[in-house]
Amino acid sequence: MNQPNPQSPTKQPVQQQAKPKTAISPTRAENYPEWYQQVVRAADLAENSDVRGCMVIKPWGYALWENVQRDLDEKFKATGHQNAYFPLFIPKSFLEKEAKHVEGFAKECAVVTHHRLVDDGKGGLMPDPESKLEEPLIVRPTSETIIGASFARWVESYRDLPILINQWANVVRWEMRTRLFLRTTEFLWQEGHTAHATAKEAQEETAQMHEVYREFAEGTMAMPVIKGEKPAHERFPGAVNTYTIEAMMQDKKALQAGTSHFLGQNFAHAQDIKFLGADGAQHHCWTTSWGVSTRLIGGLIMTHADDDGLVCPPKMAPAHVVILPVTMKAENPQDIIDACENLAKELRKLEFGGRKLVVQVDKRDLKGADKMWQWIKKGAPVRVEIGPRDLAAGTVFAARRDTGEKKGVPQAEFVAGLVDTLQSIQDGLLAKAKAFRAAATKVVKTEAEFMDMFKGTGEDNLAPGFALAHFCGDEAIAKKLQDSLKVTVRCIPCDGELAKLGVEGANEEAGTCIFTGKPSSRMVVWAKSY
Repeated sequence: MNQPNPQSPTKQPVQQQAKPKTAISPTRAENYPEWYQQVVRAADLAENSDVRGCMVIKPWGYALWENVQRDLDEKFKATGHQNAYFPLFIPKSFLEKEAKHVEGFAKECAVVTHHRLVDDGKGGLMPDPESKLEEPLIVRPTSETIIGASFARWVESYRDLPILINQWANVVRWEMRTRLFLRTTEFLWQEGHTAHATAKEAQEETAQMHEVYREFAEGTMAMPVIKGEKPAHERFPGAVNTYTIEAMMQDKKALQAGTSHFLGQNFAHAQDIKFLGADGAQHHCWTTSWGVSTRLIGGLIMTHADDDGLVCPPKMAPAHVVILPVTMKAENPQDIIDACENLAKELRKLEFGGRKLVVQVDKRDLKGADKMWQWIKKGAPVRVEIGPRDLAAGTVFAARRDTGEKKGVPQAEFVAGLVDTLQSIQDGLLAKAKAFRAAATKVVKTEAEFMDMFKGTGEDNLAPGFALAHFCGDEAIAKKLQDSLKVTVRCIPCDGELAKLGVEGANEEAGTCIFTGKPSSRMVVWAKSY
């Protein structure tokens, strides 16, 4: 039998480093699509409904949408727009009046053909054959045609213009593959529709609302975007020009976060929207439309959430501060609860982002650790704990969701510095997202470099990121790249947008297309997308 050599060191087993524990499993790096679904579930934002492809938006998720509505509604009204409501059902003949429009939406339309149900004789129900509609009704996929019909009645003279209308509504687009918030059969949105006497006024309106969306995305959502125009083959059906804001998600894919369309006179001709001009002649109006949807909530998640759950920018948060009473060892638990309620009253007098602070006191009979992790997963910007020692010392234990920083501070100091803390969180999330985008964006100078970048996933098994490359706009090439690599031109950046990216080599100079060698007016943004 061989004896061990006493001079040889004993071989020790290699200890593997323990994987950090996270509240969300799998992590972003392990399975990004599933991570997204788990964040939605853990933050209690929404769930799949009993109707295939539709979702139930739960209170915390709907509160996020309410904040989208509140902020944007103020911006719309500040620019002269008024809210109205139009029918959910659109006669099929209305869609047929604008050929490109009906072609663009035909495959997504839900159609109503009957107006009554009867017993089928087998214990169930069936459409009554005698209740068939004379004309099928389309469940609203978008409202250009039905609103255009109203505009045609409302407009007689140039004095009736402009008409500036916004609608908060739901729409239906029949989707085969759905994902909560990002793509569902029914979703919530706003759609603006305007009519103008001149092309210049309509184009100015289109640009104005494009900028409103950028201001909201970056200023409220802390989600950096690139403003740009869609190439001709990516325009809204029936539009002359489509403008977009494009955001980068943490998997380095692009998300179209909002669009503004200059419709020219296409819909005015189709709907006969005419006015008597100051010159005494009849003219067709120039129209626009623009919109964002609950897809923004998906964008919020994928921009800021981490492996412990949602992270809410304070201007979007349903609650800015959550106060957790720690009563387990308290001689008189009510004293702790009273202190928490008094602090909440004091904090609710403060303002941030144009609204009073929203503060919740969580008095549920749950373990402190369970409550803490629930609020971490929901993304509340600031958590505060008050226990017996804090009460005696006049302190609070405060934690930031964005950095995880935790510390005990005098209560008066916490209150005095809270607004600055919220601003620091808001600014920090935007800066972090901008830095991430810059690191995942590069200038591509050759076709070979482009193909190498997009031929598979990136080194981290995520999308390759954004490529800035000169392109001549050849639609056949764009389609080939979309079919083979699932990469598209996200936008042709507006003036000044490339300089904001902080990417070496990005400029607005003219060049040559990397695929054809033909002239290119400027670099465009290429990416895989949602």
